Amino acid sequence: MFLKQVIILLISCGLAACASTGSEEAGGQEGAVSRGSDCIHEPSIRGYTVLDEQNLIVSASNKRAYHVVLFRRAYGLDSSWGIAFDSPTSRICEGFSEIIFRGHMNGESIRISSIRALTPDEKDDLLIRFGKKEPEIKQTPTPNEVQGAEVEELDPKGDE
Repeated sequence: MFLKQVIILLISCGLAACASTGSEEAGGQEGAVSRGSDCIHEPSIRGYTVLDEQNLIVSASNKRAYHVVLFRRAYGLDSSWGIAFDSPTSRICEGFSEIIFRGHMNGESIRISSIRALTPDEKDDLLIRFGKKEPEIKQTPTPNEVQGAEVEELDPKGDE
């Protein structure tokens, strides 16, 4: 009897941890982004961009992007052959999901500290902040000539 209650408790905790999915159930509103803890549905992951040894941008289906922060630095992350996500469920969530390095890191894993869904502007800001993208330089428009706005010079000596 006790074993059955423990198993039910563990399953309930796992489901409760993944209950808040953020922007995926945003009711079809474009740009609606959760500001809490976001999770990524693992089969929707399409790629990632390494910002530095502790920050990643993970791209998912439907042009969604997530900022993933690791609990500690992963030295050589940007030169590894690839990463995989490890989670007890098909949801990648902060706290209990990890990334595993493939390649020269020999399967080392690091726990995920936070995951946050990004708007397109936030994604661009992160890429610029970490030096992965050049900021767009906005040039000031040249002034247009206005008809009938001639300047009349005054005689500094006055009328003599």
